[in-house]
Amino acid sequence: MESLMFSLNATVPVFLVMAVGYLLRRIGILDEHFVTVSNRFNFKVTLPVLLFLDMASTDLGATFDGKLVLFCAGVTTVAFFVIWGLTRALMKDRSMRGAFVQASYRCSVAVMGVALMQNIYGDAGPAPMMILGAVPLFNIYAVLVLTAEGPEEEGKGKLMRTVRNVVSNPLLIAIVLGTISALLRLQYPPIVSKTLETVGSLATPQALVCIGAGFEGKKALAKVKPTAAAAFLKLVLLPAVFLPLAVAMGFRDGALVCIVIMLGTATTPSSYVMAQSMGGDGVLTSSVIVSTTLLSALTLTFWLFLVRFLGLVA
Repeated sequence: MESLMFSLNATVPVFLVMAVGYLLRRIGILDEHFVTVSNRFNFKVTLPVLLFLDMASTDLGATFDGKLVLFCAGVTTVAFFVIWGLTRALMKDRSMRGAFVQASYRCSVAVMGVALMQNIYGDAGPAPMMILGAVPLFNIYAVLVLTAEGPEEEGKGKLMRTVRNVVSNPLLIAIVLGTISALLRLQYPPIVSKTLETVGSLATPQALVCIGAGFEGKKALAKVKPTAAAAFLKLVLLPAVFLPLAVAMGFRDGALVCIVIMLGTATTPSSYVMAQSMGGDGVLTSSVIVSTTLLSALTLTFWLFLVRFLGLVA
């Protein structure tokens, strides 16, 4: 019961903020223009600042765990390309492919990961290594699939557009700059750091409100099957496949909990922002975010209970 309440306390407030956005849209306080402008603001300003701060505040020299970084990067890569390959083979509606793939492998490690680790152990522990291994690839692969599965173009034109989108993606630029800042151990004046923290703190709540405000129930009902499939992949299949591998490779305690979080948390709200900004299926993405946020309270509790019951984490 304690584990269930812990997960509910982590996920239900997220869902309730989405519900607030949905209600505000229904009663006319928010409109489509607000959602469009806010998504652009999130994509180009608040989320990049948040990711920059996450990376810049990581003490890479003191906490670097190459094995965990490589494992997270490898799992992300394998999951992405396998899911994309299966999606291309099985999903006939091309307009949904990019959003489906992104929502199926991408999770909220930069926000939820650190929060969950702090709740469990009192500090972030090896969570920055999980972020370093997974978050850059989350964004690179999202740009790749959303561009590749976008409107048809000539081969060379599409390749150039993909490269341009990767290089100019604000989230990737922020991650690179944050990593450089961490490596150089740059210290910023309090005025600068507090300003960045204030801007970055807007990212998650504003993204959640926009998800709720942009959620279209009737359209989402028409996409129940892909939503359910993405939620199953994200919350059940990926942990079932990769957790045994992590255990076999010797991961224990905090590192294993990080892997559980990476595999088992809900689809990140930033995937909605990116899908909307790059012409992906925002309805499907928001549906997956809502469903995985609700269901992860149960599935994540189960995975954490299982590794603790087996004596793999302290």
